[in-house]
Amino acid sequence: MTPFKLQIITPEKKVFDGETEQIIVRTTVGDVGILNGHEPYCAALGVGQMRIMINGEFRRAATSGGIIKVSKEGTTILVQTCEWADEIDVKRAEAARDAAEERKKSAHSDRELMLAEAKLSRALNRIDTANFLK
Repeated sequence: MTPFKLQIITPEKKVFDGETEQIIVRTTVGDVGILNGHEPYCAALGVGQMRIMINGEFRRAATSGGIIKVSKEGTTILVQTCEWADEIDVKRAEAARDAAEERKKSAHSDRELMLAEAKLSRALNRIDTANFLK
């Protein structure tokens, strides 16, 4: 596969700036794969795994919320969070999961319930992404 330019950026840092052969991201309507020469494209990203292929090997990351923009110059992914699978602190993610489950049980409003469910979704995504390596 022919590589193309990819940048992955969070509010805190540039997570990746280099060449990739393939990208698979979770949009708000499902997974989308991007190869070199893809038509111009823009989509909202949800909570999920992102996979990028470098030298024939996929690298996985847990991401949450953002956008992907594909153009002939390359692809840019702007996300709220991006953690590579091998960098995820599983114990911290499990603690976040447990706290979110408790918040769900004690929610007193729809808003509190929605926030707890969003935190739970992010924690479970981080755990699933990290456990994929095992």
